[in-house]
Amino acid sequence: MEFASADPSVVKSIRQRYLLNEWLRLAGKRPPMPLQRDFQLDRVDEETVDMMGYDVVGEADGARFLITHQGARLATTYGNERVDPAERRRFLDEAIGPERYANVVDIYRTCLRHKRPVYSISTVDDADGKEVSYERLLMPFGEGEAVQQIIGSFKSISIEGGFKISNLMGLRPKAEPVILVRAIIDRAFVPAQAASHSSDEIIELD
Repeated sequence: MEFASADPSVVKSIRQRYLLNEWLRLAGKRPPMPLQRDFQLDRVDEETVDMMGYDVVGEADGARFLITHQGARLATTYGNERVDPAERRRFLDEAIGPERYANVVDIYRTCLRHKRPVYSISTVDDADGKEVSYERLLMPFGEGEAVQQIIGSFKSISIEGGFKISNLMGLRPKAEPVILVRAIIDRAFVPAQAASHSSDEIIELD
C-alpha cells in the first residue's frame, strides 16, 4: 500500500493526536523537526508503556534503528516481556526478525525520508480470534536535515471489547496483520475533515 498525504485528523487515537500536536507545535518553532530533548512528556507519563524510542544509525535505506526504549505493554504485545530489559537495547531488525522487519521497515524509512510523522493502521486477530486495530505513529527528531531519533506510539484497540495483547504482534502471531492506512502527516489540519471522522471514531480501551 502506498503512503497517502494526510492532515492530523487521520490519527484516530486521542492520545496519539496529543503527541502529534506537540510534535507539530515544536516543529513549527524549529523546522523541519524538533529536537528530542524538547519533546516533553511530563503530562503523559502513562503513555510510555505504549511507546518506543530509537536512535537512527546510518542514513537513507542503509539506516538501522537502535531501540533505546520499549514500553512495558509493548514488550507484552511483541512477546518480549520475559527478555531482560538490558538486552532490549538492540536493533529493531534483530528484535523482531527479518520477516517481520521487512513488513514494517518502509514505515520507518518513509519517516526518515520525509522528516515528517508517519501513521499506519493494521488489523490482526488476537489469540481468541477477535479483530484488533494496531495503530502506529512515528515522529522524527534531529538536528538540521538529519533524523537522529524516532519516537513511536503504538495503540492496540478493538471494537469487540477486551482482547489478549500477549504476542499480538510478535514473531509468530496468530494471524498476519492487514494494513488499512499508511499516511504521511504533511498537510495542515482541516476542521471539516476532522469532523468527518467523528462518526466512526474508535474508542480506546484502558
